[in-house]
Amino acid sequence: MGSFAGKRGLIFGVANKNSIAWGIAQALAEEGAELGFSYAGAFLEKRVMPLAEQVGSRFVEECDVTDDGAIDELFEKVGDQFGNLDFLVHSIAFAPREDLGGRFVDTSREGFRVALDISCYSLVALAKRAVPLMPEGGSIMAMTYYGAEKVTPNYNVMGVAKAALEATVRYLAWDLGADQVRVNAISAGPIKTLASAGVSGFRKSLGYVGSVAPMGNVTQADVGNAARFLLGDWAQKVTGEVVYVDGGYNIMGAPDLDAVGG
Repeated sequence: MGSFAGKRGLIFGVANKNSIAWGIAQALAEEGAELGFSYAGAFLEKRVMPLAEQVGSRFVEECDVTDDGAIDELFEKVGDQFGNLDFLVHSIAFAPREDLGGRFVDTSREGFRVALDISCYSLVALAKRAVPLMPEGGSIMAMTYYGAEKVTPNYNVMGVAKAALEATVRYLAWDLGADQVRVNAISAGPIKTLASAGVSGFRKSLGYVGSVAPMGNVTQADVGNAARFLLGDWAQKVTGEVVYVDGGYNIMGAPDLDAVGG
């Protein structure tokens, strides 16, 4: 029996087999977790359904996280299907493509609003509905990126949204500690995903990080392994933290110029 045998959780953000959320789902399924999935937009259903079947999931539902009514409807279904939850994974981020390149100062008002709503506020909205389904406590985990802390060219408004997300993790951790619900985030190194494809210059950034990070680039499986810890019983007193899974990139100051061709 795995360490998640008997545990039930909901995962937001699987778009295809390359999604970080899918790497997390695979790791938790290996440990015996019962998983439910929620995806954004009907066009993703044909991609998510076969993946859910691979891990034996019987719960796959669409949800627009910008619509409180849709979120309420989803969690009503979650309650009917699972009864209670032990964990929730938030791997949701979006900004208009035109705001993920060029100058940050040119970010549109609407683009800023959309990025903060979908990438950050959605965590608050989902946590609010999840906590009543965690009467004996639980764990909530979000995905972030180093662009929240340091400037990453072309990441632009998403870096601001991730900075807000990390602050949100801390405030939720304070709020929900009395409910024995832990809230943490993983800051993953760059990984080729559907979302990263929308960031201008991503491939160049991936190569640079791989050459600078002490342990090179990371994979979905690396993030999944860290999720086993943060979402599991081993981390029962860990909350409000951002855990870096980036091959050590975040510790670096000046790069090894020989390694990067400087």
